[in-house]
Amino acid sequence: MNKLFLMFAAITGATAVVSGAMLAHQLKQRMPEAALQVYETAVRYQFYHVFALLAAGILSERFHGSWMNRSGTCFIVGILLFCGSLYIISAMMTTGISVPAALGVLTPLGGLGFILGWIFMSIALLRGRSS
Repeated sequence: MNKLFLMFAAITGATAVVSGAMLAHQLKQRMPEAALQVYETAVRYQFYHVFALLAAGILSERFHGSWMNRSGTCFIVGILLFCGSLYIISAMMTTGISVPAALGVLTPLGGLGFILGWIFMSIALLRGRSS
């Protein structure tokens, strides 16, 4: 198993729970609707890809290692870029700071990371056992 993927999944799973709880109990009343939607999207996609990363970590030993490792790496990059940029964007929207265009570029790059992660996982599963 790939311990890095499993550890990152555990940590980002915990932070997703904390982020969701903060939204429900603290932030919802303080955020404009548009910022709230951005934040909710970040939490939702973070949770989805925590489970994808757990799968990549568990399956990395059983299935074609290099493709599964690429998959897990892409999920990590996706969580950091997609979700991370959305958290920052929602905070900037809430505080009235204008969002620089360069920050908005990170979100689709993170989305591409998610897409590639799923594609690479599919390739690993199609190729079968690594040994």
